Amino acid sequence: MARVLIIAGDASEALETVYPHQRLLEEGYEVHLAAPSKKKIQLVVHDFVEGFDTYTEKPGYLWDADIAFSDVRPEDYVALVIPGGRSPEYLRYDTHVRRIVDHFVTEGKLIAVQCHGPLILAATGALKGRRTAGWPTIAADLEAAGAHYSDDEVVIDDNLVSGLAWPAHPAWMRKVVTLLREQAPLTT
Repeated sequence: MARVLIIAGDASEALETVYPHQRLLEEGYEVHLAAPSKKKIQLVVHDFVEGFDTYTEKPGYLWDADIAFSDVRPEDYVALVIPGGRSPEYLRYDTHVRRIVDHFVTEGKLIAVQCHGPLILAATGALKGRRTAGWPTIAADLEAAGAHYSDDEVVIDDNLVSGLAWPAHPAWMRKVVTLLREQAPLTT
């Protein structure tokens, strides 16, 4: 069975972690969630409140990580999903995360990312010369890393499918699933 890897940690956005996890399971892929250690991670819920200059954050679900980053063999996976939230701010410095991302970039495998997730790709140099979406407040960070930022709902650049954030899930996942079916079709 084809496997998809999600990398997340404490403060990963709940909808951006759980929705792709369940949607890809529904498609028939085996999905593993990797985190700094094999534990329950604390997801968070980001929402928008009228009059706030930024989003709000509340505790979300506790979610089991299937595997620690250090134990991930990226060659065992056909695609990588990187949700947003605050976790990309610290995960981008993890040497195992960088090793995992480097594999997917080098091999040209599907990478699906959204919201603050592109910060991880930026830290590895993987966005240099590439088009990407992401949450607008990180546009300057992405451009400083050599990316061409777009505030489109979804952006496809070869094997990279990026989305603004969880409100773009329907369009983002539709593209992710379509490309995944092409690159790693399931056998029935």
